[in-house]
Amino acid sequence: VQLQASGGGLAQAGGSLRLSCRASGNIFRIGDMGWFRQAPGKQRELVAIARSGGSTDYADSVKGRFTISRDNAKKTVNLQMNSLKAEDTAVYYCKADVQRTISYKIDDYWGQGTQVTVSS
Repeated sequence: VQLQASGGGLAQAGGSLRLSCRASGNIFRIGDMGWFRQAPGKQRELVAIARSGGSTDYADSVKGRFTISRDNAKKTVNLQMNSLKAEDTAVYYCKADVQRTISYKIDDYWGQGTQVTVSS
């Protein structure tokens, strides 16, 4: 199972970026999918999560600015980031809970990380 993230880059404060992450490989079922971020010198933190049941949750710091969405048929999760701030600068990682076969347990899989830099 692999998670391939894309869409990071450089944006000005107030601008927008869209991240995408696609899961591939031997997948029976995908549970929750989400985005995390890690800024230099800080711990990795949850940004947003899209649960398999359809609900979503966001970190307080991004509520109203970021929107997470998933496409189960395409095995993708996206993060639309608007009104970007300098403090959003970080490496962003996608994560998915994946069950590889009907008899296999659910494991966490992580994407490779994509850099988001917001200039003020």
